[in-house]
Amino acid sequence: MNDRPGLRERKKAKTRASIQKEALRLFREQGYAATTVEQIAEAAEVAPSTVFRYFATKEDLVLVDQFPPFIEALRALPPELGPVSAVRRALRAAVEAQTPEERADSLERERLMATVPELWAASLKGVTGEIRTLQETLAAREGREPDDPEIRNITGAIAGVLVALWFAWVRDPGMDALAEADQALAHLEAGLPLT
Repeated sequence: MNDRPGLRERKKAKTRASIQKEALRLFREQGYAATTVEQIAEAAEVAPSTVFRYFATKEDLVLVDQFPPFIEALRALPPELGPVSAVRRALRAAVEAQTPEERADSLERERLMATVPELWAASLKGVTGEIRTLQETLAAREGREPDDPEIRNITGAIAGVLVALWFAWVRDPGMDALAEADQALAHLEAGLPLT
């Protein structure tokens, strides 16, 4: 059985990727607000209606769902790993599975989401949904309810550490974000001692 997508699906994926790549390039070169959907369409060699077929709004060109690979990696880890240790391993696995180009695009999207007010507002809904998904996943791993106070607390601590790191990464794109995330989560796992 061939699990490879058909030609039509591959063409659609290629068009979607091309539109997003050109959008990110134009956002970087001209700024988010100064870039129009028409310019993006022209750069990607598609009609503006095609851009909207793949991305309902201009914001959606930046806001992509990268969370599923992380959650899949988290769910695949042995249940005896503690929550923070499991998150560390899953994060590493998800990032290491990306190509260098995917990592660069990810950094660009993250930078845009943290620095463009319209995108920050739009991404907030996604971030809260991701935190809830993390909470539900950690609860399932521990055999607890998602609203268990201890699950809520550990999820909040993990999210807080990663959001703080996210802002630092955006300010310093040269940072090894994966190494820093691992160190930050190790610090959390150790109880956040001040040395």
